[in-house]
Amino acid sequence: MDLDYGAVPNGRASRGLECACPCPLLPRSDGQLCCRLELLCATLTAALDRKEETKQLINYQDMDKREITEQLRAYVALKGSQKKAANSLVGVSSATINKILNSTDLESISEEMWRSIAQQTRRKESGWVLAETQAYQEMTFLLSAAQRDSLVASVVGEAGSGKTEACRDYMSKGRNVYHLVCSEHWNRRTFVAKLLKSMGANVAGCTINEMMEDVVDTLSKTDSPLLILDEADKLSDQVLYFFITLYNQLEGRCGIVLCATSYLEKRVKRGLRLGRRGYEEIYSRIGRRFVALEGISEEDVAVVCRANGIESDRKIREISKESEGDLRRVKRAIWVAKSEAAA
Repeated sequence: MDLDYGAVPNGRASRGLECACPCPLLPRSDGQLCCRLELLCATLTAALDRKEETKQLINYQDMDKREITEQLRAYVALKGSQKKAANSLVGVSSATINKILNSTDLESISEEMWRSIAQQTRRKESGWVLAETQAYQEMTFLLSAAQRDSLVASVVGEAGSGKTEACRDYMSKGRNVYHLVCSEHWNRRTFVAKLLKSMGANVAGCTINEMMEDVVDTLSKTDSPLLILDEADKLSDQVLYFFITLYNQLEGRCGIVLCATSYLEKRVKRGLRLGRRGYEEIYSRIGRRFVALEGISEEDVAVVCRANGIESDRKIREISKESEGDLRRVKRAIWVAKSEAAA
């Protein structure tokens, strides 16, 4: 070990001054040698401190990995099987999941893999408290009934009424719930692939017909499944027709709920008037009615505000007026109000 004696406090060793440390082994006058021992002791102490810090870090990592393991276990339970969980994760195999859950050959799992699993399986905590508005309660009741009794329904509510948030919350708390947020640019293949992947299945190399058969087969074998097609009004006619196929092959075995804005109701009823292909079948399969959610009231805004730390009646009235019944605007206004209060 190379020691820099000139680094001794006050440069005592380099100048040969008498050492002030209480060393019982050397004469007080032998300042240079005594300070060498002082520096050596300090170096060894620092090394021991670093070793203890490393030990604590290792213990922390072990604890963190235990938490990741339990997080992964909960994720697998939510998905229904290790295979489905693996298929829904990026770059994670069933073998890796099996090793972690059974604590075997953990040394072969890289730190990058641990971090990836932790990131993909954790439930994100945003600091936002989901409040039970009237629309939330209606949505939760309908989803529960549809899953329990394998019902098919279409729910419509204005943008910002909390439909998607309620669906996500219901899925996070339940089992065998598949929530798909649709997009207007999806073609038929993309739609079926997204649907199958949400069930934890592998879609590589499959044709549309094969994937559709897998979807039906998976849902048929699942206990009380619920399929939620959120923002269904964004789907093209060609993709929306798949709803008819799903209904025909899964009737009485799977709950299906279409969630959308009121545009879907207008679109279907216009299609009925114009005699467009498929619209009569769609309308019939949802029971010839659209369930309209209650709009967001001032009472709902107050519930959301108080759940998220806004207690002032004056501030709540301001937020209610500014938001115009849109929960997204309510959320932004609450964040602004809390940021201003913290500044």
